[in-house]
Amino acid sequence: MREFLTILLAVAGLAACQPQSDQNQDVSEENRAPCQTVVHDGDGYTVCTFDTAEHDIRLFHSDAEGVPYLQFDTLERELDEQGEVLVFAMNGGMYHEDRRPVGFYRDAFGDQASVNTNDGPGNFHLKPNGVFWLNGPDAGITESAAYREAGLDPVYATQSGPMLVIDGDLHPGLNPEGTSHRRRNGVGVGADGRTVYFAISDSAVTFHEFATLFRDVIEVPNALFLDGQVSRIYAPSINRNEIGTDLGPMIGVVE
Repeated sequence: MREFLTILLAVAGLAACQPQSDQNQDVSEENRAPCQTVVHDGDGYTVCTFDTAEHDIRLFHSDAEGVPYLQFDTLERELDEQGEVLVFAMNGGMYHEDRRPVGFYRDAFGDQASVNTNDGPGNFHLKPNGVFWLNGPDAGITESAAYREAGLDPVYATQSGPMLVIDGDLHPGLNPEGTSHRRRNGVGVGADGRTVYFAISDSAVTFHEFATLFRDVIEVPNALFLDGQVSRIYAPSINRNEIGTDLGPMIGVVE
């Protein structure tokens, strides 16, 4: 993977999130902190990297009684009561006003809705959209129609859209001259099928700008947009626990 264009964050205990310099540094798998600050084309991003063989990545929406978590703190407390620790979280896909997922979603309590390949308005229907899935040490992002045709049966999955990067190329519908600027978050999966990259912009960016982060800096073959404007991150290792409007699906890393 190409060197990220900024800094490796604090190494001791991963307790800080302060840039050390503006120089490129080696951020190989062996010495990379899970979350880094990256500057791409003048915009700042936070990129958090996890290996599915080493980290327990899950999807969360509601508890065993069907009550939505809505906030990172609620999920954190429930996991703590179960003797587990939430070490990272991010909103994990688009949702309706009642916080139900717009597209296909699967977690430990089963499925919510089926794969949605309908036409419609909004970012979700800017086809191709896709499904981020996890199945043990395997992870992937698969275009929605191809996901359905492949008969995949993962442990966790969330559908969102649009795809940002498709087999190494940008989504053809993303306009380089686009004027819609929003804070955005998304996920990419490396060519090894086990390295997962979560990214969130630290300011408002266009779809095209966000997609080029995944293609040109993170260099993943496939990446998926998760949401915009409501995008938030929970990463206590870098002192980030963002609050705001209630969320629907969440992606979390648990120890």
